[in-house]
Amino acid sequence: MMLRSSLLLVAVLRSKSFSYFSTTSRRTATTAVVPLISALGGKKVLGISSSSCPSSPSVMKMSSEKEVDVSLSSDPHKFLEDVLSKESLDWVKERNDECISKFGDPTVSEDYKRILDILDSKDKIPGIAQIGDGAYYNFWQDENHVQGIWRKTTLESYSSGTPEWKTILDLDALNPPTTDTAATWVWHGSTLLDEGPGTKCDRALIGLSPGGSDADITREFDLITEKFVDAEDGGFVMSKAAKTSISYRSRDEVLIGTDFEGDGSTMTDSGYARVIKSWKRGTPLSEAKVVFEAEQSDIAGGQWAYHDRDGICHEFQLRSVTFYTSKYWYRSLSLEQLSGTTADEETTPFQPVPIPDDAEISTFGKEAKIALRSDWTPPNSDVSYPSGSLLTTSMGKVMANDWSDVTALFQPTPTKSLQSTTTTKDYVILSVLEDVRTTLVLWKYEEGKYSLQPSLSNAVNIGEGLDFSNVNRDSAKDNRVFLWRDGYLMPDTMELVDDVGQLSDLSSSTTPLKSKPSMFQSDGLCVEQNFVSSKDGTKIPYFIIRPKDMEFNGQNPTLVDAYGGFEISMLPAYAAASGAAWLEKGYVKVYANIRGGGEYGPAWHQAALKKYRYKCYEDMEAVAQDLIDRKITSPEKMACI
Repeated sequence: MMLRSSLLLVAVLRSKSFSYFSTTSRRTATTAVVPLISALGGKKVLGISSSSCPSSPSVMKMSSEKEVDVSLSSDPHKFLEDVLSKESLDWVKERNDECISKFGDPTVSEDYKRILDILDSKDKIPGIAQIGDGAYYNFWQDENHVQGIWRKTTLESYSSGTPEWKTILDLDALNPPTTDTAATWVWHGSTLLDEGPGTKCDRALIGLSPGGSDADITREFDLITEKFVDAEDGGFVMSKAAKTSISYRSRDEVLIGTDFEGDGSTMTDSGYARVIKSWKRGTPLSEAKVVFEAEQSDIAGGQWAYHDRDGICHEFQLRSVTFYTSKYWYRSLSLEQLSGTTADEETTPFQPVPIPDDAEISTFGKEAKIALRSDWTPPNSDVSYPSGSLLTTSMGKVMANDWSDVTALFQPTPTKSLQSTTTTKDYVILSVLEDVRTTLVLWKYEEGKYSLQPSLSNAVNIGEGLDFSNVNRDSAKDNRVFLWRDGYLMPDTMELVDDVGQLSDLSSSTTPLKSKPSMFQSDGLCVEQNFVSSKDGTKIPYFIIRPKDMEFNGQNPTLVDAYGGFEISMLPAYAAASGAAWLEKGYVKVYANIRGGGEYGPAWHQAALKKYRYKCYEDMEAVAQDLIDRKITSPEKMACI
């Protein structure tokens, strides 16, 4: 019997995104449904591919050689850009009705009910972070708090089996939005006031979105009185929803970019803030002063200032020219300058940062960290650094274009790439992927120099992963981190590392805090990793989750999951939903790490861009063919998402 896969088009057009079907996955991606025409015995395999497929040509050729006009002028669905219009919502309802009529209503199935129970489970681990020297905060949603609550507790209480929480802000209790058709507020996070070493964090900017769109309003919140600060009391309040960037520069000044005029004139063609202004406390937004302007054709513009380690203050300006290229400007300020002079009055000039346009820069005290997305030989240097490297030198030398004292914190190899970086007061933790398996590299910064620490023992097993998060919202506060572990068959756990410098062993240097119970029966299942050569010879890794006693007869229903876009890596994460609805039935789940993602760094992503986009489809076909050759499945028993 041929394995069928059905798709339910849901009314989530306003976000145009979806999350991978895992209760722990943090990966989101824009998708488009396309037919994947496979050479597997002339069969067609239904698939979902990244929307980063080539879209610039006005004509796209399918494998049948039929030309399809995809120019914007002929797009019959252009009306869907107005996501909340009656026409758009009616169209979504019609598509849903068609799908349900053909395949049935999934909401009445036992699988749906069980998955919903998993996603709504109160056994989720609430992530926390300390603010200042005080409480540990968490944003939480459940059936009693649909829009969510911002709450706090102590670490001692959190570590117990029954934490005592105090609600700070209840979104369900707020007066509903008065604009558009939205009836509820959606949490868009908090931005804290940081006035430097030895100061108390007592204010936050809260972002609230009407209905969950990209647009939001901003209200200032007093963390001591636990109340909003109204405009008449001097609070920063932006009551009109718009795509906005806003952050404190000092207690009495914020840097804000938004649709100031309401006509889009201060926004880029991409719909993000282009003009940044200095807005002073107690003044109307209309009196804010322009301090930076990006180009109309840019993705976005930005300006921000912050306190770093050892009393160092930084201020940057940014033009996000494209999705992967930017131009930076920088000035160094004293504590007195940052707190006593507003951005529009500060006379210290910004200077261009002399790094490649596709590089990213961050700081660690007085040091700069530069992440490369292409090969680079710095000026007056005989050393070349490959794409995917992480370099460091002082910010002063960067601005002087002096690259004589560069330390490479990481350089990639054919099998290794830098996945993420976590910083603490004295350390830089690098999460490195080696053939899609996580390893850790630890650097200590002391007396103006970085020193590489001994390698951590206890390598991560195949099909498992780990992440770090800072205990404090201020990463420079101390050397504590939370260690998160999970895997395809391993439920999430959360552990406390009191001093990352003492993390010599991943099993004996941590204190367990929380763990999630198993959400599906995983006894009898195993995880394997295989590699297959794509059409051009590139080795493509993929993971298989299957029954240990599976028969290799080509008749096993198999679901192949891949992404291959935006340099996002598909890493092992607890497969609760697919485990309950698929793996428990004795079926097979495959995760293919195809090109276009980030599993092997920027070059892996760039290898499937634009005219080379077809490479990700060749990778997908290679994995599918390998599954057939190994007699795991067959075209009739395979579906791709």
